[in-house]
Amino acid sequence: CWAVRKRNSSEWCHFIRSNPDCQLDGGFLDYLDGVFCVFPPRLLPLAVTLYALWLLYLFIILGVTAEKFFCPNLSAISTNLKLSHNVAVFSLTSPLHGVTFLAFGNGAPDVFSAVVAFSDPRTAGLAIGAIFGAGVFVTTVVAGGIALVKPFTAASRPFLRDVIFYMVAVFVTFVVLYVGRIRLGEALGYLGLYVFYVLTVVLCTWLHRRQRGEGMAPPGPWEPEMPTDVEEPEQSSTNSGDYGEEYRPLLPSQEPSLRILTAALSPLDYRKWRRKPWYWRLFKAFKVPVELVLLLTVPVVDPDKDDRNWKRPLNCLHILTSPLLCVLTLKSGAYGLYQIQGIFPVWGLVTLVASALALIIFITTSNEEPPKYHCVFAFLGFLASAMWINAAATELVNILQTLGIIFQLSNTVLGLTLLAWGNSIGDTFSDLTMARQGYPRMAFSACFGGIIFNILVGVGLGCLLQMTSSQPLVKLEPDSPLVWVLAGALGLSLVFSFVTVPAQCFQLGKAYGVCLITYYLVFLCVALLTEFRVIHFSTP
Repeated sequence: CWAVRKRNSSEWCHFIRSNPDCQLDGGFLDYLDGVFCVFPPRLLPLAVTLYALWLLYLFIILGVTAEKFFCPNLSAISTNLKLSHNVAVFSLTSPLHGVTFLAFGNGAPDVFSAVVAFSDPRTAGLAIGAIFGAGVFVTTVVAGGIALVKPFTAASRPFLRDVIFYMVAVFVTFVVLYVGRIRLGEALGYLGLYVFYVLTVVLCTWLHRRQRGEGMAPPGPWEPEMPTDVEEPEQSSTNSGDYGEEYRPLLPSQEPSLRILTAALSPLDYRKWRRKPWYWRLFKAFKVPVELVLLLTVPVVDPDKDDRNWKRPLNCLHILTSPLLCVLTLKSGAYGLYQIQGIFPVWGLVTLVASALALIIFITTSNEEPPKYHCVFAFLGFLASAMWINAAATELVNILQTLGIIFQLSNTVLGLTLLAWGNSIGDTFSDLTMARQGYPRMAFSACFGGIIFNILVGVGLGCLLQMTSSQPLVKLEPDSPLVWVLAGALGLSLVFSFVTVPAQCFQLGKAYGVCLITYYLVFLCVALLTEFRVIHFSTP
């Protein structure tokens, strides 16, 4: 499809519509048709500008959905299943919760983007570029930034464990790329390696607790410290502190359902709005439409609140909107618009059943007390937010593929830059904020622990979902020599940290941070020069 830019501008539209390689897989908008058929050639810069703004907004959608809806529901599910309080011996760090549910919540945009990209061989390079690119970015820029913000002593054993596992995952991925395909056993091997990593974390924590004996002793020199409840930063959860929970009256009062509904659907806390700076207000204004739509379609259960965030009129509305969202976003609405016996659409049947169920729940419950089955709404919210993330990730991959065709860029370079930066920006701010608040070891551990989940589950699950009984393999053919630059740069950065951190007795200061950030800038220059064929590498 790249050949479209080499043709006369009058032939662009016909070429796009007649070439099967130019048909985007899934998604609600046809970006290629829009830029080459809807916009005249002289307005191509305007189309690119609009696409770039929409790309930024898609990253906002991903971030808001994951932070305020996906993660809280995931946490509520783990609490209801009693996975965050497994045994008293794990109560300090909750390792199983951290490396499974917390990792899944934080890595959801990365994993969904990888799954969507792997669904089409033409965009598999996006997934590889994003996974490797985010790995290089997080282990150099973010880790180096933490060392610059607050020099600290790294947690030795968790650091060595995570780096070794990550190096193994990178090596396995390098071999898979060299072979050019991944079979069923290898995809399951990725997931099995992550399960082994989870078990290793739990076992190491258990052995450490046994060595220290019972009790809540202070963390050792190799264990990341955990903030106490008093020191913990303000949590942002939907319909809670971010929207005026602190101003709730002390004495409960019976409010009418309409007032509860309007208050629950308001994404703005006007008292908070007045005392925030202008740039916060500007960013919040961009997020308000997204938050309003998400509030309408995604329920959130908060186990830490007395009423568990039970909003009877809104939750009954969710019984209707969440299933409709799921059927209308699955396969870009193909299933929802399907007509049963050619007469009645699936979305109509879902509307009838969900409306009846919502009416029953509204009649049999009260505004003041949540029902015993309220935890089911956490699973519904988890599914609905996952569908939102998947839909946004699909649009994200399609628009990146379109920009690659417009600018004649490989999917790999788009993955290691735009997609990797967009998916990592939230982790960057959260880790640096955590370091500034006095928890650099926890932030540094998150740099290496989180990306293990992204590469093992992203590649393993992404490829596994694309396999069929007739073709139990996925072809992973690098679309650019840049893939090997990426793999080599990531492996070299891990080896650098694996050697230099113990050599410094795990005392990480500003020199270490400067070296890592300089390394990333050099890597980025080499990657871009390779993409534009200024530097030539012989490919395997």
